[in-house]
Parts: sequence; structure tokens; C-alpha cells
Amino acid sequence: MKKICYILTLFFFTTVLVKAQGTDILVAQCAASAGENVTYLKDFVVELEAATAGEKPPQAKFSMVLSKNTMYRFTICTAPDSEGEAIIQLYDMNTLLGSSFIMATGKSYPGFNFKCQKTGVYHVFISIKDGKPGRAVGILSFVEKL
Repeated sequence: MKKICYILTLFFFTTVLVKAQGTDILVAQCAASAGENVTYLKDFVVELEAATAGEKPPQAKFSMVLSKNTMYRFTICTAPDSEGEAIIQLYDMNTLLGSSFIMATGKSYPGFNFKCQKTGVYHVFISIKDGKPGRAVGILSFVEKL
């Protein structure tokens, strides 16, 4: 019985460790894809379930303070095992300030730059297109002081 408990415990920790390493690799790759001459500030790791019929797609929300007269870059990377494509959006209260997906054209981008006009609390939302399940990483980078 002790051997079975030991094996199950070992399996559980191995599974958690492998998943954590996969997330660390995705964060590192995404941070590198943000471009040269930027400084990594923060990552947003999400794992979202599929939306059920008639329900809004799930999304993760993160809040942060951004500083006036600063250029930031928001980058999004979808995990290879995800069924859908990740989208990152930046809001100030209810106003959309930037998005990696342009609904009018249906075109997706790896990220966007944001020129902060006022110091304050901003909200990042990450979702998976069409409500599909998936994992993703969003990266906030400092570009330059204006």
C-alpha cells in the first residue's frame, strides 16, 4: 500500500513539475518575442476552459498601475497545445485602449504598443478566441520613457 501511495505521489509531482516547466518555457519564449530593446516587466499566465453553449467565453483579468509618458508593449503567446488563439486586450475602466485582435478585420497580431497618457490603474484581459479551451502567456514590457 505504501508503494502505491509513493508511486501516486511521485506521478502527481512529476506531472505538476512538467507542466510548470512548460509554462516557464512559454513565458521565456514569449518574453523573447516581445522584441529587442524592451525590458520585461510582468507576465500573465492563463489556462482557460472552453465556454459552454450560450455563455460568454471565459477570460482572465489582471490589474496594474501604468505610468504617464511611458510606452509599453503587450505581447500574447498561445501554448502549442491550445485549441484556440489567445487575445490580449487593455482597458481603462470600460474603454478599450489596445487589442491583439481587430474585430473589424478579423486580423490577429502578436501584440501592440500602448503610449500611456495618464498614471492610473489599467486592466488586462486575456481570452481564447471563439471560447475554445487553451493556455496562454501575456507579457508586459517597457519600451521607452516619452
